[in-house]
Amino acid sequence: MANVSAYPNAPDLSTDDYLVIGLATCFIKEDGEVSQVKVVEPIPSAALEAIVKGIPTSYQMACGTTLGAVLSGDTPLLPEDFPPEAQFSDNFASRAIATTRTYKIHPEVKSLIPLGTRRDDLNYSLERKRVLNAENIVSSEDNVKQHEYTHKVL
Repeated sequence: MANVSAYPNAPDLSTDDYLVIGLATCFIKEDGEVSQVKVVEPIPSAALEAIVKGIPTSYQMACGTTLGAVLSGDTPLLPEDFPPEAQFSDNFASRAIATTRTYKIHPEVKSLIPLGTRRDDLNYSLERKRVLNAENIVSSEDNVKQHEYTHKVL
């Protein structure tokens, strides 16, 4: 009998696979006003290692959970520990699947936040605000001036 995956776009994953999701404080700029929003998003293994080491982060908390607990097909599910007003990040389903794969490649990172636990002792900081809808406008002044011989073989 064929093994049917709960995730058609990710047949290598199951609902029992581990990942970490976090509650981040982000900002949205509209009409010159900046408003604060709480965002639920997956945290890849490499980012988790850096966050646990104490770098400043916009994450208030991080939870070790399973893919099935936060994703039903393509529908995100809000865990009980998270505030009801929290929003899911853009592309949450595809990001959760990609994040789950990072923990399959680096299973040793699972010990930082064991399954079913959460960490609130992160170095939470809003000094560098994460603006979700910021536009990066590039101008000619941004170009780096180079010497005329930069690309010449001398």
